[in-house]
Amino acid sequence: MKLEFTKMEGCGNDYVYVNGFTQKVKAEDKPALAVKLSDRHFGIGGDGLIFINPGKTAPFEMEMYNLDGTRGEMCGNGIRCVGKYIYDHGLCADTNIDVESAGKVKHLVMTPGSDGKIGSVRVDMGAPVLDPADIPYKRTESGIKAFGEGPVVGEGVVYDNSIIDITAVSMGNPHCVIFCDKDADLDKMDISHIGPFFESEPHFPKKTNVEFIKVTDRNNIEMRVYERGTGETLACGTGCCASVVAGVLNGYTDREVKVKVRGGELLINWDEKKNTVFMTGPATEVFSGIIDI
Repeated sequence: MKLEFTKMEGCGNDYVYVNGFTQKVKAEDKPALAVKLSDRHFGIGGDGLIFINPGKTAPFEMEMYNLDGTRGEMCGNGIRCVGKYIYDHGLCADTNIDVESAGKVKHLVMTPGSDGKIGSVRVDMGAPVLDPADIPYKRTESGIKAFGEGPVVGEGVVYDNSIIDITAVSMGNPHCVIFCDKDADLDKMDISHIGPFFESEPHFPKKTNVEFIKVTDRNNIEMRVYERGTGETLACGTGCCASVVAGVLNGYTDREVKVKVRGGELLINWDEKKNTVFMTGPATEVFSGIIDI
């Protein structure tokens, strides 16, 4: 079978996109296909595979698979690229659209560039989820410095004979946010060991994405991310959102923050009145092709 695809990226967070309106792949084949196509040596290469399908509760659906074939509930960079694909490839002529992912609907406002194609997308990511049961985050007595009820803000988890403070937030998928020292050099940090530890930390029963944050000032932070089911990526849109929410909860940042990631920069705003997080950033089409599967 020949499969048409488009490679797209948002701040370097790259995925292989398939038009599910015109091409059908059996559901049971999709996880293995995600692993195959995401391989950077023997496949197309990417952080995962995304199908753009007709939606059930919105006109369009984003069906996302991580690099290891597991399903992802939400991807901020991925959904911006979905919006760009929908507009640029003529699936919809409106620059204001709704896209569902894992049953949750997000509203996208897209801005065309001088070439008439979408260059920037603003996504209403909805309210952050702070209830531990809904993240999900399971509190236990073991390893927790601050044990109680309510949001998980600055709670200590034992790692390598030391205590690391974490803040847990869900933006449709779980996140473990870790604030590093102000003089930390994120570029030199080896997150290949600490990332997998927190990804599979028992307090997160469905595993978690892990963000490492350096606060520059109240309106600027730097971030590296270890994504659940993928490993380190150049960016994570939901991770940027979760990190700004965590920054506000810990008193480190204001509600509008520029987040510098390895692949670029996103603007995040946690609207106080609406209690919703807005994410604005680029979406880029890299190339299209046909592959035998």
